[in-house]
Amino acid sequence: MMSLPATAAGDDPLAWPPITRTQKPWTYWWWMGSAVDTNNIARSLARFQQAGLGGVHIIPIYGAKGWESNYISYLSPRWLDMLAFTVSEAGRLDMGVDMTTGTGWCLGGPEVTDEEANAIPVIKELEIPAGETITEKFDPKKLEALMAFSEMADGNKIDLLPKVHSDGSVDWTADGGTWRVFAVWQKPSGQRVKRAAPGGEGWMLNPFYAPAVSHYMLWFEEAFQSYTGPKPRALYQDSYEYRSSWAPDLFAQFERRRGYRLQDQLPALFGEAANPTRARVKSDYRETLSDMMIEEAMPVWVRWSHDHGFLVRYQAHGAPGNLLDLYALADVPETEMFHLDRDKLVSKFASSAGHVAGRTLVSSETGTWLAEHFTETLAEMKFLQDDLFLSGINHIFYHGCCYSPEEAGWPGWHFYASYEMNPANSIWRDTPALNVYAARCQSLLQSGRPDNDILLYWPIHDFWNNPAGQVMQFTVHGRVWLEDQPVGRAAKWLWEHGWQFDYISDRQLAGAEVASGLVKVHGGGYRAVVVPQCEFMPVATMSNLLRLAASGGTVIFDQHLPSDPPGLGKLEQRRAELQALLARAKAAPGLRVGNLETELASAKIAREPLLDHPGMMCVRRADDEGRIYFVANRGSNGFDGWLDVAAPARAIIILDSMTGATGVAESHASPAGGSSVFVQLAPGQSVFLRALADRKIEAPVWKYWKAAGDPVTLAGTWQIKFLEGGPELPASFATDRLASWTKASDTNAQRFAGAALYTLRFDAPPGGSGDWRLDLGQVCQSARVRLNGKDAGTLFTPPFRAVLSGLKARDNKLEVEVRNVCANRIRDLDQRGVKWKTFHDINFVNLDYRPFDASGWPLADSGLLGPVTLTPVAPVFHLTDSEHGAR
Repeated sequence: MMSLPATAAGDDPLAWPPITRTQKPWTYWWWMGSAVDTNNIARSLARFQQAGLGGVHIIPIYGAKGWESNYISYLSPRWLDMLAFTVSEAGRLDMGVDMTTGTGWCLGGPEVTDEEANAIPVIKELEIPAGETITEKFDPKKLEALMAFSEMADGNKIDLLPKVHSDGSVDWTADGGTWRVFAVWQKPSGQRVKRAAPGGEGWMLNPFYAPAVSHYMLWFEEAFQSYTGPKPRALYQDSYEYRSSWAPDLFAQFERRRGYRLQDQLPALFGEAANPTRARVKSDYRETLSDMMIEEAMPVWVRWSHDHGFLVRYQAHGAPGNLLDLYALADVPETEMFHLDRDKLVSKFASSAGHVAGRTLVSSETGTWLAEHFTETLAEMKFLQDDLFLSGINHIFYHGCCYSPEEAGWPGWHFYASYEMNPANSIWRDTPALNVYAARCQSLLQSGRPDNDILLYWPIHDFWNNPAGQVMQFTVHGRVWLEDQPVGRAAKWLWEHGWQFDYISDRQLAGAEVASGLVKVHGGGYRAVVVPQCEFMPVATMSNLLRLAASGGTVIFDQHLPSDPPGLGKLEQRRAELQALLARAKAAPGLRVGNLETELASAKIAREPLLDHPGMMCVRRADDEGRIYFVANRGSNGFDGWLDVAAPARAIIILDSMTGATGVAESHASPAGGSSVFVQLAPGQSVFLRALADRKIEAPVWKYWKAAGDPVTLAGTWQIKFLEGGPELPASFATDRLASWTKASDTNAQRFAGAALYTLRFDAPPGGSGDWRLDLGQVCQSARVRLNGKDAGTLFTPPFRAVLSGLKARDNKLEVEVRNVCANRIRDLDQRGVKWKTFHDINFVNLDYRPFDASGWPLADSGLLGPVTLTPVAPVFHLTDSEHGAR
């Protein structure tokens, strides 16, 4: 099995770790029809590498119309040649390659048989009066259960499956009253591989059925036997979109795992009448499906990948199984945030599984439907990245870029749910600034180890114990499984009050031990296990919690202990066992029951007080020298003041991922036993804090700025020259009043996407000398700034500010190169009826999944809108010289 690189921050706490391909962001790379060639592959990879991407993830999908002769069948010898070239060329550029285990999504294709396809049960319910027989015939090869249930008070039941003849008739006559008969067999659900590429069409496989996965992987076994090129780093499986609720061996699996026959409870599982055991039977059914995925079906894919030299990346969300256990199967668990479905507490399921299992990387599908096509900005992507980093993610995959041959022209080929992270996008030239930001962040977020104090138990059986429905999926979209449950409320409370936590499952708790007072799992040690309010708990889990509490660990039950075991099998026996454990609970020295806040404080588990400030958030890691904080201001107001952190420190370093600047912060011990550090963060800004526990630092101090005067609006005549873009370069013009360039007299400016250079010559404002803060005001949408020929950085998030030095008394030259988004250019194409949406399958749709049409869009503001101001600033110090020396 391949290994993931270990990274460390190095000996110099002010230095950024070396940036490797793994620290850089990667991108999904859709191969439409797999109509790829070596020239365009090499050209694309070179552009990706120049923009700062670290790798690509190949996903073959449906093709572009008119290019059918260029399609390459998936896993054919020619397709494998293209794969080998891609991995080789990427390696030459120091980039990595991952690939989907199939085409489109989910796992499936031409090798999947009807029996192996994702399946749903067919239920035939009959009412048979006394003295009558079953006249209907059944296919004995498909029939899985045939059960008769008496409607009399005796509750008798008869297994009729042995009474089915080879011709499908049933040798049975009802007696003693009316009987209700349930016949059960399965059929393919109808779900085929979604957005399949040529050669990848067919059924999605059954994700609960291990033989289906084994047979599916033979397809890859045979293909890769003749493959001689370098292998991709990882195989990938997308989020769960199977329509499946049954498997050929479900009855046998259920009986083995739950200790009773599901066939005997068909009225509870499928019947309409009220049934007192329905919720318990359905809980057992849901747990069995979960077990089949976690213990049998998905491990087949993981083992095959490892045996053949691949890592695995896995999106478990959407599955009806325990997400923590499913994510933990992967070398790289992967989450996603989808348009407005951006819940950090959901994304923490992937990072928690990775942390508990000791994984180095946790990835994210990043930017799916972030906004409407051709309107997405670099700022929106930066803020999304910050949300993911705060969730514990440290390996960004943009969603993404579509392979597009040079011959396709502009705008080229496009995937319908993508952020448009591609070289045809007008914002592409400023993307390196975003990618450098992401790489610096990930260099520290991949360093050291996670540093959370609490393991928050997920009482999944409380959710499973529901009499309604059949399978229950844990999606990133509908989140009632978290938000409407006590675990979600506990997670939200912990998050908002600054306690650092990871979720943990029943299985993961079984492997926990106590050492030096810490609850140890494979990924590290935690100060406590917190159990949210719950009714149901497996006997084994309660036993494990008591074991931890008796061994010196801290286990906190919020408000009360559980009261009942889940499920139906051997219920009275298990109830007695659970009650015996509960009777012993009060004697366990580390077990606490009560108000969560009170018990956490009593256990002396420190929280992060910085979250008391509105909008301030953090995620924390640790290394041998102390703690590493990623701190983001996700509020609407700036922060300029002392920020308390839980880590005691002799020195704190500030590292700004946007600029690369580092320096020793103003800090001192806080009354609560941690540290106070002075921080200045504009809305949307983020920095790293390295809290060094025992090390003094003699190094440059971090520069804090304060206004030394009032802002001055820069006046004069701006010269605007269009540099590059399309469809045509508008004419240059001059203006004394900044406004959207779409208001220029040249109508070409209304359909232009690209870059324009704004140049202003000005004298230094009176009353100031030294340093100035430049504020560009409104920018649509990113800006490269130069003062007197000196680069002042690329600004792509509001507020668009930079501190400038070297202002001359006379004749300063300010240059601002501004790039807009492609919205106006696409609007023009659709208004003129240009046929550019020429793709098979879903073709190209908008956010509402309707045919995309930008012709009715209003013109999007573009360029530098200002006002542009200069404010004199001066360094500011908050500690005395003696206090600095004490550090």
